[in-house]
Amino acid sequence: MVGDLDELYRLLAPQLRQIVRSQVRAAEPVIEDACQIAWSQLIRRADHVRRETVLSWLATTAVHEALKLLQRDRRELSLDAELERAGELPFASPAPEPAEIVELRDRLASVERLPERQQRLLWMHAAGLTYVEMADSTGDTRRTVERQLLRAKGRLEREAA
Repeated sequence: MVGDLDELYRLLAPQLRQIVRSQVRAAEPVIEDACQIAWSQLIRRADHVRRETVLSWLATTAVHEALKLLQRDRRELSLDAELERAGELPFASPAPEPAEIVELRDRLASVERLPERQQRLLWMHAAGLTYVEMADSTGDTRRTVERQLLRAKGRLEREAA
């Protein structure tokens, strides 16, 4: 029956979706996912399903899967849905404007022009490490870390001006 699966899919897929829609009240993506799961299970069990019962087997499997998907969705908490329910907007990060992208790229290019030691310390500082932690990591003294960062920041400020 495996060779016939493409033909069965063309013939039965619309009918299967209609059956599942009529038995399960769910959004279209849930219906579609459930049907696809049923088809994938049919591929694995094709030798155990008779051709004359394939539609009923698919329908039973897809309905079962749709119910499982709905149950899982009810169990899992959506942060966006909770924020909307509380009257708050979900976290939205607006896409940067082209001018802002150019500015950010220029800043990164400025950092790349720094000596490697200063770059490393600047990235460590940006990651939230303290001067002591950076000194421990690099083997430098805390004072050396401080001086290198001051030099790096000064150079970046001069280039930005």
